[in-house]
Amino acid sequence: MDDQLLLNQREYFYKGETRDLSFRLKQLNILKQAIQRYEEDFLHALNKDLNKTKEEAFLTELGPLYQEIAYVQRHLRKWAKPKRVKTAISHVGSKGYVYHEPHGVALIIAPWNYPLQLAFAPLIGAIAGGNCSVIKPSELTPYTSRLISQLVKAHFSEKYIVVVEGDASVSQSLLSKRFDYIFFTGSVGVGKKVMEAASRNLIPVTLELGGKSPVIIDKSAKLKLAAKRIAWGKFINAGQTCVAPDYALVHKEIQEEFLSHLTNEIENVYITKYEEGTYPRIVSERHFKRLLTFLDDGDIVAGGFSEEERLTISPTLLTNVKWNTPVMQEEIFGPILPIFSYEDDSEAMAIVRDKPEPLALYIFTEEQGVQHKFIHQLSYGGGCVNDTIMHLATPHLPFGGKGESGMGAYHGYESFSAFTNKKSVLKQSTRFDLPIRYKQDKRTMKLLRRLLR
Repeated sequence: MDDQLLLNQREYFYKGETRDLSFRLKQLNILKQAIQRYEEDFLHALNKDLNKTKEEAFLTELGPLYQEIAYVQRHLRKWAKPKRVKTAISHVGSKGYVYHEPHGVALIIAPWNYPLQLAFAPLIGAIAGGNCSVIKPSELTPYTSRLISQLVKAHFSEKYIVVVEGDASVSQSLLSKRFDYIFFTGSVGVGKKVMEAASRNLIPVTLELGGKSPVIIDKSAKLKLAAKRIAWGKFINAGQTCVAPDYALVHKEIQEEFLSHLTNEIENVYITKYEEGTYPRIVSERHFKRLLTFLDDGDIVAGGFSEEERLTISPTLLTNVKWNTPVMQEEIFGPILPIFSYEDDSEAMAIVRDKPEPLALYIFTEEQGVQHKFIHQLSYGGGCVNDTIMHLATPHLPFGGKGESGMGAYHGYESFSAFTNKKSVLKQSTRFDLPIRYKQDKRTMKLLRRLLR
């Protein structure tokens, strides 16, 4: 990216046009109409990049964007208003306000697994907050990335929003520049490098990472429904989802029955898609070969098929997996689900706590007490009770991680909040001036103690 381009964006931001509320709402509408205009092209590009069917691509990429834009448009006027806050007794005569101020020029680095949604969802927040933006899409999904670039170039001035394509070296070059905010979605390892680069200039960041997200199946769960929802959440997009269940903990009393239901779900739904050639592909040969090595880390009880020419791996269940094997040392990010058993809630919680905080946690149970325990006694970014993935599909809930799974949150109001700085302003009265703060005698101190204690 040319330094002049960044300078042009900063100069445009300083003119104040992006701060205007009517301007922001207009740009959100332009973005929505542009996505609609390019919808069929995006569906085609996502199929070429990841072999996503039109139905899956709309459900996971386009639909959430339409919903997010509509929600932000409805609420932005309210969010953007200065917030009047109370003042302390020591501030008699003053008024306190909180203003949401845009950061300035934001850098958005998008991943390859949901290349459209995870490029434009942060952009919605950046526009709503009044920022200029630079988007770096993934080079691993070239058709979608090229289309994102074409859309932005056709509908927005590059002094406002611009797309910079390229490989990892381009990302490194962008991170060396002085942006005002960085929003990154990707792996834990790269996230650490992003944070390191941002720290050199003390640039605030949002990191949406990943980790090993568990799904816990309690003995009270409705097992057939649980198997259906877990299979959907794990195997959509060939398991290449940051909040996909990474491993399953099943109560030992119902393990065989649950495994039977889950196996049936794979064989009746997903193996057919794999055989028909409509199952999503693994994004690259490197990732494909990495996933194949995981198949040797346990006993395959369902699936286990692969085709290198198409870069596809069928949904696969593994049992008898050791905790120290490679499949359990990193996020799988593929259609492979290791299954473990546990005896009681304490053992399940100890297993989860032994690993860094996951981005998501899922618990299937009909017992309120068990729900309460796993919600309140374990630390994780977010999750579901009796479902998977769906918590990130609503603009009403913040989405983000904790610790190694990320920092910061977005979606809905949280997107607006992420791309703005809360500026505190105290407006003091000039009608009178209390002399108490200027005096340092004993009488004044006695009065202050009475007022402030």
